[in-house]
Amino acid sequence: MRELCLKHPICAILRNVPLEETEDYARAVFEGGVKMFEVALNSDDALSQIILLKKIFGEEAAVGAGTVTTPERCRIALDSGAEFVLTPSVNKDTIEFCLKHAIRILPGVMTPTDVDVCLSYGLNTMKLFPAGDLPENYIKSLKGPFDGTEYVAVGGVNAGNIGNFFERGFIGVGMGQNMVPREYVEKKQWEEASAYVRGLVQGIRRKSV
Repeated sequence: MRELCLKHPICAILRNVPLEETEDYARAVFEGGVKMFEVALNSDDALSQIILLKKIFGEEAAVGAGTVTTPERCRIALDSGAEFVLTPSVNKDTIEFCLKHAIRILPGVMTPTDVDVCLSYGLNTMKLFPAGDLPENYIKSLKGPFDGTEYVAVGGVNAGNIGNFFERGFIGVGMGQNMVPREYVEKKQWEEASAYVRGLVQGIRRKSV
């Protein structure tokens, strides 16, 4: 999972994106340079969206399932073509299922105890959620006792602060409704949406130099 996040430092989270707009939205994001997608399973038509994204992009993009809270949800997502899963919390049953079946998983953590549990399973790359609600030095504090861990920031990431997350030590971020301005989506201004996403990608590259 670490290698996947390093290859794709920005993940587009699709939550409640209408099925009929999924292709246009995803292509706009893809053309902007973001080639990793997480489809939230508690959204309408989530499984259909996973199938559609895999059909559109094939091996050109990484497509996974988010809000995976049970092994059953995990199994259904994989049957639809998901390549990896993300959890909102440390769910031991789901983690054990993924490890048993060699499924890439990015578990959601917030506390030192959460991190410790993930490490006990050999998972050292995690999703820190809700990252935007935590103190700026929180990741540094976690990395102190838990050296060798890596984190992806999800929750509260936007165009104004995305660079700060990378500067603080995150290897990736997940962005939902902040990925593309609402007006672009409502007006179906997909070229403008692509340009906006391109600016996000270029911005983190400049920050990381």
